[in-house]
Amino acid sequence: MLGAVGSVLLSVAASEAVLSIVGNTFIALVNCMDCTRNKKLSSIGFILTGLAVSRMCLVGLLTTEAYIKIFSPQLLSPITIVELISYLWIIISQVNVWFATSLSIFYFLKIATFSHYIFLWLKRRINIVFLFLVGCLLMSGLFSFPVVVKMVKDHKMLYVNTSWQIHTKKNELIINYVFTNGGVFLFFMIMLIVCFLLIISLWRHSRRMQSNESGFRDLNTEVHVKTIKVLLSFIILFILHFMGIAISVICLLIPESNLLFMFGLTTAFIYPCCHSFILILANSRLKQSSVRMLQGLKCSEKGKELRGT
Repeated sequence: MLGAVGSVLLSVAASEAVLSIVGNTFIALVNCMDCTRNKKLSSIGFILTGLAVSRMCLVGLLTTEAYIKIFSPQLLSPITIVELISYLWIIISQVNVWFATSLSIFYFLKIATFSHYIFLWLKRRINIVFLFLVGCLLMSGLFSFPVVVKMVKDHKMLYVNTSWQIHTKKNELIINYVFTNGGVFLFFMIMLIVCFLLIISLWRHSRRMQSNESGFRDLNTEVHVKTIKVLLSFIILFILHFMGIAISVICLLIPESNLLFMFGLTTAFIYPCCHSFILILANSRLKQSSVRMLQGLKCSEKGKELRGT
């Protein structure tokens, strides 16, 4: 049994999962409808759709793992289930961070105002940048999968007193955890660099505007600030997400750790839940679509009330 605190954490995690599915489904549907209407999918539409779908898969995998860990731990008895979850986790987590990194680089190349020839060359060849990121993703997968295969083969799990214990040293588990998430760390570092460069671009742009003493509204500064806020929110939320995942992994070494596992799960769900709504509010097209949808729901509710009276 989870107890009162565990039940509260479970309720919060379930609410975060539902909100995450709603927000990311909305992002994917809006971009798919735009693709159907315009007969083509833009680069930003592809990235947002891929990010939303990968986050829905991430939420689904975390929910499935939580259900098995808390309510049906006997389902982990076949080693094939553990192996499948491990492989799916590597694919989904790395693809999710890849789309987030691609989104940050897309905004950076579109918004930043550097005059360096390398930046201008990259700005004119965004497709080459994305191909490079695809190559990084493939290399990361090729690097991570052998480590996961070795972990599945070397570490046999035993079911003792309704808890799983991995017969391995803690430092070895940490090393394997770092190696399997090497691609995630790489893309996260790229995100930090992009955010830092955007801050530098905003600082230089603000200095130019002050020297020009222009009285007109500076839209470029507003776009810079909005993009930096989105990137910083992603960085903070993703750090919390990674901490939650790390807590969940540590729970494999602690018997009867359902309460700690639920805390880690609740922390991990903050990222896919909150950042999807941040993207909706930051993107004018998604924001307008959400306003129209809410207005439509409000009108339909009023219509039902009128028919009821």
